[in-house]
Amino acid sequence: MSDDTARSTMPVGAVDGIRCSNAEREEVRATLYAAAGEGRLTMDEVEERLGRLEELRFRHELAGLTADLPASKADETTGWRPVLAAARRALLADFAVLLGRASEPASGRRRLLILITGLIGLLIAAAIVVGAVHGFGADEFSRHAMEAGEHGHGG
Repeated sequence: MSDDTARSTMPVGAVDGIRCSNAEREEVRATLYAAAGEGRLTMDEVEERLGRLEELRFRHELAGLTADLPASKADETTGWRPVLAAARRALLADFAVLLGRASEPASGRRRLLILITGLIGLLIAAAIVVGAVHGFGADEFSRHAMEAGEHGHGG
């Protein structure tokens, strides 16, 4: 294929036909998820744009997916906001894997790991609730044992 032929098949306005990278696609994906989290896009709009995202090849085409969204704020590097935002993105990505909506197919091993992690989290939450209801610490447990003994329920 000649150089002239390659240039003639490129879209008009392509800056030297620079292809987008996976990292650039991931930035757009994160922007779309953030917009959904802020209520700027519905999940249907996000899914439709994510579908188009995988079809795009050039950098200039990526901008069209987020053109109607405000420019992202400069990344904050202090405080809890970046930590919470990263945790939210990770949870959304994990839910996408579990629902089969991830951009890349996930292995059964990853799905199993996500499910086990979720179950462990639920067990920890249940333990905290039980501890809050019945009391924390040795004094609380010994008091329950004494009360049970007074009522003839234990030894």
